This record gives sequence, C-alpha cells and structure tokens, in this order.
Amino acid sequence: MSKLTKNQKTAYAKVEPNRAYKLGEAAALLKEITFTKFDASVDIDVRLGVDPRKANQMVRGVVTLPHGTGKAVRVLVLCTPEKEAEATVAGADYVGLDEYVEKIKGGWTDVDVIITTPNVMGKVGALGRILGPRGLMPNPKTGTVTMDVAKAVSEVKAGKIDFKVDKFGIVHTSIGKVSFTPEQIVDNANEFLSMIMKLKPSAAKGAYVKSIYLSTTMSPGVQIDPKSVETK
Repeated sequence: MSKLTKNQKTAYAKVEPNRAYKLGEAAALLKEITFTKFDASVDIDVRLGVDPRKANQMVRGVVTLPHGTGKAVRVLVLCTPEKEAEATVAGADYVGLDEYVEKIKGGWTDVDVIITTPNVMGKVGALGRILGPRGLMPNPKTGTVTMDVAKAVSEVKAGKIDFKVDKFGIVHTSIGKVSFTPEQIVDNANEFLSMIMKLKPSAAKGAYVKSIYLSTTMSPGVQIDPKSVETK
C-alpha cells in the first residue's frame, strides 16, 4: 500500500472514525478535506437493502438537481433533419444521425449523454454493445428517447442525472462540485435522496437505506446520519 501524502494524512485526521455526520456537517467538512488543484466532484454512495439481481428490486431513476452538477455536460442528439434545429437551439453539442452512428461504430463516445427520437431507434439500437457498457444508451425511462428533444436537452444541461443501483446494491453518482457552498451540496443531496426513497421497491424487506457516504474525487468518505436527511 502506498504511503499517505501530507494532505491525505490531514484529511483523514479530520474525519472521525465510526461517526455518522449530519448532512450539513459533512458538506462543510468536504471542503476542508479536499486538496485537489482542480474543482473536484462531490460524490454520493448509497448502499441499499435490495437484491439487484431480482427485477422487482431494481432501483433506477432520474432526478434534476436544484443546483445542477457543476459539470459541463456534452450532449449528442441523434435525430432526423427536421429535429436538428430544435436540438441545436436547446444547446446540444452535437446533432446529426448517420455520420455520428458511423463515428460511434468506429469507437467515438466522447459525450456524456445521448438523446434520440423514437423513429431512429432502429439505427441507434444497433449501437447497444458500444453504448450500453458506457451508460450512454438512450432509454425512454430516463427521458432520453423522446420527440421533445429541446426539453430533454434543456433538462440535461440544467442538471438532470440518471442513476441505477449496481450489482452490489449501491447507487453511486456525482451531485456537484467542491466549489459549491455547503448549502448547495445539501440541497442536491436531499433532492437525490428523496428520489431514492420514492423508488423503494415494494419487494424490498428490512432496512432500505443501509448507509450513505459523501466524498470528493480524492477525499476520504464521510458517513452520513440518515436521520439528518430531509426527504420530500
């Protein structure tokens, strides 16, 4: 195991072992234990009491964070010509169809979100093996397969994210940047966790939320007291 740097030692010393912090305390603490020279992402990890192998216990959803993610989201819209102007005006970074389908087949996936219309899913569906593992495959359930491409682009640019529980029963996503105020981090975390609670499968038994941790790109994890979360 590599030795801890001076900054890492300082960060770990500030986090009390086995303590579950109030959400507001943890948000403020993140700014004290992050020493990166770049604007690090604020990440949240929620361990759920579900079995993702069972279809009736899958947790997947979308949420629009009130303060956005702090990240410039690169959006590709795959559509027919009559929708191109609409997508461009809404702020899509790349717009087109056949030329981008060929680029993706060649290995290009330099985007964060792909939005498409139902009438071209025949062409987009063939890209599943490339886009699926990267989490880029458009899906009606996440609002990325729609005829209202302008609305979809605007929502993504404003901070709409989609998430899914992994095979270990953990939901992991970014909810902001360390440059955010503690209040902004708390607002985004509460909004995300509210959606997690709304998506509780009826088949899930026992404790639903087992643990919550906040961290930044290179900081220690800070455990959150679930009782301090204000869900709607």
